[in-house]
Amino acid sequence: MARTHPAVTTATDRRAAATTACAVAGVAAGVVLAVVWSARLVDGLGVDTADDLLGRDSLKDDIPGSGAGVVFAFVVGLAGTFTACNVAAFGALAPMAGTGDTRGGRPAAVLRPLARVTAAAVAVAAVYGGICAAIGPDVPQLATATGGGGIPPRALQALIVFTVIGLAMVWLGLSALGLAPAPLARRTRDPERLRLLLIGALIGGFVIGRPYPLFRKAFAYAADTHNALYGALLFALIALGNVVVVGVLFLTLALTAHGRVPRWLNATPTRAARLTGTALLLFGTFTVVYWGIRLPARYDWWWFPVMPWNGS
Repeated sequence: MARTHPAVTTATDRRAAATTACAVAGVAAGVVLAVVWSARLVDGLGVDTADDLLGRDSLKDDIPGSGAGVVFAFVVGLAGTFTACNVAAFGALAPMAGTGDTRGGRPAAVLRPLARVTAAAVAVAAVYGGICAAIGPDVPQLATATGGGGIPPRALQALIVFTVIGLAMVWLGLSALGLAPAPLARRTRDPERLRLLLIGALIGGFVIGRPYPLFRKAFAYAADTHNALYGALLFALIALGNVVVVGVLFLTLALTAHGRVPRWLNATPTRAARLTGTALLLFGTFTVVYWGIRLPARYDWWWFPVMPWNGS
């Protein structure tokens, strides 16, 4: 019977311990971020940004026409970059930077992972926007009445949608670390490409549960038109605005210093995987805890810690 060399066993144990440490660190950081997060501060900064970009009161002033609606949609997406309903998009940075396409630092190759994430996000958002515009203002996301458990329908929708998205990101993070099976692993020859498309689809799914005030205004405007194509265009632009900052950061990392960051990430087989897994676990856990646990606590479903700066 063959014996495993002690040095091999030790190296395997070290890799397993490092992987576990990355998983624990990602989950712990996500929980802490959800506890300390101040929606009032971040949402307020987003509204101020939109006011500055539009040159008017983005919440109170009417949208004067369809052309202004297009501009408003993109600005809403951009201004909402750092809100709790979009900050998880930054979890895409590590997976994009860790793909083989980025190693050489060539612009055409570097654009591929960004294009995959963006295309998937825009596609999902456009489909949802078209459906909602066709249905009109009676969709749950625009409802204001209080539902069961004292929670408005739009808040309940946010709770469900973002919890599912967060759990999906956690799964992707665990699979990147080798702690869970990769989704559809047997059906693809390019798991990196599939992961990016799935991440992009999840980012696009943010619009399905988004309660951000500026987004609700854009949503209501699209729904009032009853024009599916126009609604799809507005939501696609919102999704595009959501990933602009992420895209700029990614291109900066990938193209500066002749692609040194991606080459460093891919220098060892485990480095990119660990960073990808940790990032996805961090933002996935944040999304689950913030929307699935902290949000219901606001409606007295259970207790959740409140910080002096983020209490209601």
